[in-house]
Amino acid sequence: MNHAARTSALATSGSAWEVLAVFLKLGMSSFGGPIAHLGYFHREFVERRRWLDDERFGQLLALCQFLPGPASSQLGFSIGLLQAGGWGGLAAFVGFTLPSALLMFAFAVLSTHLSGALGQAAIHGLKLVAVAMVAHGLLGMVRRLTPDVPRLLLAALAAVLIVIVGNAWMQLLVIAFGAVLGPWLCRTVMAHPGDRLVLQHGRRGGIALLAVFAILLLLSLAPWPGAPAWAQLTAGFYRAGALVFGGGHVVLPLLKQTVVDPGWLDGNSFLAGYGAAQAVPGPMFSLAAFLGERIGVGHSGALGATVCLLAIFLPGLLLVSAALPFWQALAARDDAARVLAGVNAAVVGLLAAALYNPVWISAVHRPLDVIIALSAFALLAWARWPALAITGWCVTASLLTVLF
Repeated sequence: MNHAARTSALATSGSAWEVLAVFLKLGMSSFGGPIAHLGYFHREFVERRRWLDDERFGQLLALCQFLPGPASSQLGFSIGLLQAGGWGGLAAFVGFTLPSALLMFAFAVLSTHLSGALGQAAIHGLKLVAVAMVAHGLLGMVRRLTPDVPRLLLAALAAVLIVIVGNAWMQLLVIAFGAVLGPWLCRTVMAHPGDRLVLQHGRRGGIALLAVFAILLLLSLAPWPGAPAWAQLTAGFYRAGALVFGGGHVVLPLLKQTVVDPGWLDGNSFLAGYGAAQAVPGPMFSLAAFLGERIGVGHSGALGATVCLLAIFLPGLLLVSAALPFWQALAARDDAARVLAGVNAAVVGLLAAALYNPVWISAVHRPLDVIIALSAFALLAWARWPALAITGWCVTASLLTVLF
């Protein structure tokens, strides 16, 4: 079998149903946020199933971190796309997103019954889960993406800038900063293009998808003073999904501006949904299901959740689909690899800043919280407890602090 035939076989060797089954399992078990998801994906698709080699996985990961949108969902969608075509990409998205979306929808329905001391303690325990999970994911990211002193310093500088400035737009500037410094700081990095990415759509299809993304973005940025509520919601969530860089935590200021500032949802409910979204498996963007249910569309919470979910995920999936046909040529260039190495180091800094604010600040308020969070991290990192057990430990410990 020649190289082209082997590559094509690798790219289309699975069925959409197989992709759906694998991603449904990941959607039910991938705790810890976007950084942790990358570890789950590497173990499942590189080490276990061998759908990808390390080089191809690294290519897709670099692209998804470079583009705005939910990186882990974009990576999963890309893997499904390469494995089983367009239906495979859709199956990967549905399988990975559906469990967390249903959990967040259920939490929105039940959240009115969690206003007492025990309910608040349970929510607080979920926030402590996020501390341990994000810290563990960050540690793995540091090892993979900042293996030398220049990239480690770049990540540290990015984290300091984000913490000091505290501006959502600074995150975009930090990523650009990493791209500019990458060729200078990462001179030892070389391109490893790996096998050719084979897709069912080519560059013309990529241009068409990019045009759709751009038109929808322009519509979402246009003023909508007299538009119905569902159209304003759709525009706001699409805008948030299209402009977010750096992972799920970065979308929070944009979502707050979309739903809290206009008065559709109060700040306390927004933060409660945020705390739950950090603890459920799957993508953090599933917070949109909680927000959509609480706001509703046409007096329907289910319709509101569906509209907000599709609107926030659509721009990221359109972008990665549009970029994939052009990515192979860039991935073969050493200078592009060094730019991406700088971007990846900056993303590590973004996650370190997010671990401090909002994850640590919103969850740790007393010495006992420190003990619970550190013990959960130790159980996760060294005892290798599963994520579900970590969640049970943190919630139980938080409940016990109220009962005793």
